[in-house]
Amino acid sequence: MLLEPFRHPSMDGIMVKYSFLDDYSEGAHPQILEALAKTNLVQQTAYGDDAYSDEAKDYMRGFMGSSAPDIWFVASGTLANILAISSSLRPHEAVVATAAGHIVVREIGAIEATGHKIITVPPVDGKLTPDSIQSAIAANAHYPHMAKSKPVYISNATEVGTLYTREELEQISELCKAKGLLLLLDGARLGAALTAEKNDLTLEDIADLVDIFWIGGTKVGALLGEAIVIPNPDLREDFNFHIKQRGALLAKGRILGLQFRELFKDELFFSLARHSNQMAARLSEGIAKAGYGFVAETETNQLFPILPNSVIERLHQDFDFYVWEPFDEMHSVTRLVTSWATEETVVESFVTKISSK
Repeated sequence: MLLEPFRHPSMDGIMVKYSFLDDYSEGAHPQILEALAKTNLVQQTAYGDDAYSDEAKDYMRGFMGSSAPDIWFVASGTLANILAISSSLRPHEAVVATAAGHIVVREIGAIEATGHKIITVPPVDGKLTPDSIQSAIAANAHYPHMAKSKPVYISNATEVGTLYTREELEQISELCKAKGLLLLLDGARLGAALTAEKNDLTLEDIADLVDIFWIGGTKVGALLGEAIVIPNPDLREDFNFHIKQRGALLAKGRILGLQFRELFKDELFFSLARHSNQMAARLSEGIAKAGYGFVAETETNQLFPILPNSVIERLHQDFDFYVWEPFDEMHSVTRLVTSWATEETVVESFVTKISSK
């Protein structure tokens, strides 16, 4: 039986299109809302020094083995990147990233606004490689006339949804140590990466191989919030001063800590991220069966199908998603993102729509 296009009712009763624009169009997982409501009138110490934040950190450290990193909660991914990068740089130092990196193309020069240069190299399947890092260092080595490379910025999953393998991360980590560089990992979609079918990394691995990283909660069922993790003890000193100076220290830090407690105490974080990947895999399979290709293999919850512009126009009648970039005169690259709350009926409806000629 053909399904009718799935539509979510808005609060005022008007039917709206279903959104595949991102993985944070919904509010929060009900368990998080319930915990927030249940603890609403319980008094706690301000500025993140509350019992809920402490509990959250204990649960999270439990996934990191013998490592006992510092953990700090902030409201957004851009704040997490600004703090992780700027706090680890001296004035003459620069960060190395792919030309497609989130800090390069999606954060409106937030890093440059801190006074630091980003040295970019072409991505390989969305990723940095030891060779590309070496080339960035070599091309910017006319000291003291050029900014000195220091932190290496990667994201997992990448901007095109691809994954770093354990071997790839180990190679980059070894190179950074040999060259006196720092390794920073943007984990906005780390949940999707760690629960992907092809993934062979754990949180413990990342804590062992990376100097500083962050775990995204916004895209995995939280109302808001990211957790900055600092395994390298040299980067921990005075980090709380950086948080305050950048306007990232919330008086009601309990709101962030409580959400991460709920996400990690019973592995809700992983189950929600895994669901988003499963929905993406089904959506990808349906699009492929309809005869369309992709610019990158679907490894996590981001899909980048190449679709005829006429098909895009037809799909946009019932679904919102990004037209990412032109492919040729008749086709465009699109981006669809599934979330922790995406229902199977939505996926089936989209597949039915794209399969109909």
